[in-house]
Amino acid sequence: MDKEESVSSCHPAWDVLISARATYLASVSPHYDEVFWEVAQRVERAGSLGKTDIAALVVWKRLSAQTRWVTALMSLPDSQVRAVTEQAVASVQNLSLSRGEAARAGRGALSELPGFAKGDALASALLTSAAPTRMAVYDRHVQRAMDSLGLTLTDHSGRYGRYMDLLDILLTQSGGCADGWTARDVDTALYWAGKNPA
Repeated sequence: MDKEESVSSCHPAWDVLISARATYLASVSPHYDEVFWEVAQRVERAGSLGKTDIAALVVWKRLSAQTRWVTALMSLPDSQVRAVTEQAVASVQNLSLSRGEAARAGRGALSELPGFAKGDALASALLTSAAPTRMAVYDRHVQRAMDSLGLTLTDHSGRYGRYMDLLDILLTQSGGCADGWTARDVDTALYWAGKNPA
């Protein structure tokens, strides 16, 4: 298959995603994700996330720490937080599960922690730090991009697992347009496209 045939066989969303990812890489400091990768390395060594790791990801995601759930989380012993996140880490790293199944299991485990019963932005950051090439971050910018690309992702229960299922479809249907891309690469492209609509 020549390059022209390969491009024509790509899912239509790839035109937007490839351009958005290139612009993201050119626009965002290469140092921005240092906190994320430092947390990911600690998760790899420890097999869990502690309160310090979660706090770092709150800052990385630019979320407010002045909420009731933060007080409730900080009131738990770190050993309890690690016990919950250890289950989540094991789930997203379980290669016998599909990406979507692993995401659902990991997201379900995190729901035991204060602040993680609903909403997927911070939860997805934790899960992605546990499996950086397999999982992807979700937020409102990603949702906006998916909506504009005609990719249906409702906010019903289990959204994060469905998001991973959609990324699997996109990666499978890249038709060679995005060889070597990870789910995290797709999420940064979606983030940029949603944050900077054309």
